[in-house]
Amino acid sequence: MESEREGKAPESDEEPERGEIPDDEREALETIAHGAVLTSGGVAGQRALIAAAEFALTRGLGPTAYGVYALAWRIAQLLSRLVTFGSVPAIQRYLPEYADDAGRRGAIAGLAYATTIGFGVAIAAGVWLAAPEINARTVTEPAFAGTMRAFGGLVGLLGVVMVASALFRAVGSARGEILLNKLLRPAARLVGALAALALGYSVVGVAGAIVAAAGLLAAVAVPLSASVTGVRPTLRGARAEARRFYDHAVPVAMSSLGKVFQNRVDVLLVGALLTATAAGVYNVVLVVVAVAWIPLLSFNQLLPPVASELYADDRTATLNAVYGSVTRQIVTAVVPILAVLVVYGREILALFGETYVSGYGPLVVYLGGVFVGSAVGATGWLLMMTDHQYARMALDWLLAVLNVGLTYAFVVRYGLVGAALGTSLAIAVQNGIQVVLLRRFEGLWPFDRTFLTPLAAGVVAVAAMYGVRALLPGGAAVLVGSAVGLAAYAGALRLLGVDPRDRFVAKRLARRYRAALAERLGR
Repeated sequence: MESEREGKAPESDEEPERGEIPDDEREALETIAHGAVLTSGGVAGQRALIAAAEFALTRGLGPTAYGVYALAWRIAQLLSRLVTFGSVPAIQRYLPEYADDAGRRGAIAGLAYATTIGFGVAIAAGVWLAAPEINARTVTEPAFAGTMRAFGGLVGLLGVVMVASALFRAVGSARGEILLNKLLRPAARLVGALAALALGYSVVGVAGAIVAAAGLLAAVAVPLSASVTGVRPTLRGARAEARRFYDHAVPVAMSSLGKVFQNRVDVLLVGALLTATAAGVYNVVLVVVAVAWIPLLSFNQLLPPVASELYADDRTATLNAVYGSVTRQIVTAVVPILAVLVVYGREILALFGETYVSGYGPLVVYLGGVFVGSAVGATGWLLMMTDHQYARMALDWLLAVLNVGLTYAFVVRYGLVGAALGTSLAIAVQNGIQVVLLRRFEGLWPFDRTFLTPLAAGVVAVAAMYGVRALLPGGAAVLVGSAVGLAAYAGALRLLGVDPRDRFVAKRLARRYRAALAERLGR
């Protein structure tokens, strides 16, 4: 575990926590929190670019055409989760192990690219043939088949970019992965969409422009990653590595397939059972909901390698303490985001157009699942890092089958709210089972009374935001109310008392960033 010491303050500044927090736990907490700060900036930028693209498309296409785009885009996104066929986790697993063998590293990269391109071509061909039938069974709009066929070609290109990004992450370049995968990918989509809209293209033309932008990005990403990481993909020696590579990749790919049916069947059922406009509304809901996942995604960036190291060293007690602290920090970060989205969700959805305000009910229901998923922390990663990945895969498939049936029934009965309800229940059930499995298998349990502090502070923040909403109308209430609510939240946390571990993390990171800023300004 790497620990950076620059900007270290005198020992007296740390004395209040010294007796309460063991040194190895302090190091782990600082490492994970620092990774979360770096990642949150990249993820926030990614979400902003995605929201900008969706805003431009909702305004430029209109509700029905945007619904056609949204359904085709979401199907392409689902397929992009499968196109690498487990290559990305395999890269993370084997490239660090082959650090001193450039030939084997190149063979792993070559296998990853070859696998992704092969599946990308197969998916594009399948989508081309299936697009008319998908249209007939879903939105029945003339433009859908052409849009879907264009996005079929996009899937393989996105897979190539994901493999190139994985090479950055595997060699420890978090910045490279964030730049390529989290910033340039959505930026390419935004640029392609804006260019097509400016030229007056239809939804099919918009899809084609996005594919072209993704192709340019993929053409740059492959040589860039090879140059920066030093990992040059080759198929020389790939046969010798293939068995081990696919032994790891195939179970992960099967788990990913199960996750698609478990957490994203709602998108398919909305398109199949409701209208194109409803598909567009639901897509905007998912864009807004994505903001609430930022804390969990950010803390999960460096938690897996830290957890793996602690588990390998048989430091289960430290792992449990770190798990509990990080999970509480995730809850502390996500509660004010949920408060803003619940109180001002209608006003935020209205930014995309009045049609999308009808998504407020599904938004609130979906946020319930986000809260449960965030409140239990990195349960899925911890199962994999403690050698229980097959238990997770079995659980993914069990809940996938259950979720398809439940979500179908909910969508038929409740419409868009039913789609959100099905997915939220799937998230809640899976994470609930996973946290129980972690306790049974490894004795890990994150919860104690300190989790009540951010929840109580959240109630104060919600009350403050509703007070502002009663006094101010429209968009002004969102800006002023969010600021007042966040101030009330911070004040309530301070009054109720912050856990020593959370205080330690805040002090250490503040000191670290002040030192880095002073160094930059002093140059």
